[in-house]
Amino acid sequence: MFKSIFTNSFGILFSRIFGFIRDMLQASILGANIYSDIFIVAFKLPNLFRRIFAEGAFAQSFLPSFSASKQKGVFSVTVFLKLLLFLTVFALCVTVFDTFFTKLIAWGFDDATIKAASKLVAINFYYLILIFIVTFLASLLQYKNHFATTAFSTALLNIALITALLISKDMPKEVIVYYLSFAVIIGGILQVLFHLIAVKKLHLDKLLFYGFKAIKKRRDKTKSDQKRFFSNFFASTLGSSTAQISAFLDGWLASFLISGSISYLYYANRIFQFPLALFAIATSVAIFPKITKYLKNSDHKNAFFMLERSFWFLSSLLIFATITGIVFSKEIVWLLYERGAFVKNDTINTASVLSMYLLGLVPFGLAKIFSLWLYATHQQKKAAKISGISLGVNIFFSLILIKPFEASGLALASSISATVLLWLTIKAFGKDKFFAIIKNRYSLYLLFGLILTIFIELWIKGLISVYLQ
Repeated sequence: MFKSIFTNSFGILFSRIFGFIRDMLQASILGANIYSDIFIVAFKLPNLFRRIFAEGAFAQSFLPSFSASKQKGVFSVTVFLKLLLFLTVFALCVTVFDTFFTKLIAWGFDDATIKAASKLVAINFYYLILIFIVTFLASLLQYKNHFATTAFSTALLNIALITALLISKDMPKEVIVYYLSFAVIIGGILQVLFHLIAVKKLHLDKLLFYGFKAIKKRRDKTKSDQKRFFSNFFASTLGSSTAQISAFLDGWLASFLISGSISYLYYANRIFQFPLALFAIATSVAIFPKITKYLKNSDHKNAFFMLERSFWFLSSLLIFATITGIVFSKEIVWLLYERGAFVKNDTINTASVLSMYLLGLVPFGLAKIFSLWLYATHQQKKAAKISGISLGVNIFFSLILIKPFEASGLALASSISATVLLWLTIKAFGKDKFFAIIKNRYSLYLLFGLILTIFIELWIKGLISVYLQ
């Protein structure tokens, strides 16, 4: 278990290092202004779907159905072709009606800004097709317990964006955002190519070739598998994407605030997503195929044991990350972003937003692993209902907190909704099973480590403050 988690974590860390280099360059070259807001909005919709697809929603529905199917090749190819056709038509619609879709995701922009952003929205949206292909191939690799390709290949997108920034850094800002948009597509193509190589090495290409060859004759035999998959998939998409949809809603509401607010939320959320991906998503992706197989074979004891170990491992890391992030929020933002066009006031605003986001790190992360039990037992609709309630809470508090606290209020609303998400997920998982986990002796070690961490970090914070004075 831990080997798979560390493989995922190291790959994500590798990618996020390049991601932060990209963010540092982007903040320095574009700053936090209307141009950075335009690109962030343009990339927001495909990036939302990238996170939803790549961080679990597809695999959580596909793997249980794939494992149960007697026609794995035909089932895989049928699902792939149907979703690919849908996404291609969707992307063409975004191209034709780019102004309409841009208005939907940035309602607060004026007409001139909407016009400037619309072409970029259309370009960036084709990344969604590429990332779906990547996610489909990644799910097949997960079934073979191969995680490295997917974990490391995400860096290719960041490398493409870094290259675009370096090439265009001396150009007008309205030109730079076009370079970034085309780099998104190039990064997606590179990710597809790397996954195709891995699929061939593991001989999964034979499975897909057979599926294409036999699809006409045996497609009808997979109807029940397809029905179960699509029924679960749409529910799973909502159920596993609360953090991503919350961030998307934050950006939409921030378009009504002062210029730069979208950028503050974006840069803060990028830092928040780092420990969430490095620890929670890496853990959930690694353990889900095994939990699915255990539960399929009615081996509840081993499935529960794996979940229990993951809970304590993940709790420790997330609590440490939360305390560290809040205590050193200004220092982290200053270190990563404050240079060039990104000034001190931008640091203060982004750090405030970051602290509010980090309050939701533990509940968002732990909800990830408890929801796996629901997905593995085909309870995607229950998970979707829980996620829907959480999103409703997020919208309610966002509307209440946006006026007094602006961008920070939106981030706080997201954290409140995360707490609701975790509580409802634990209820669905089973409160008795949850309390059996937390009665474990590890809780005392975690409490001691938590207290020690707070004292050490406050001491370091004091030393830094004295030094900076």
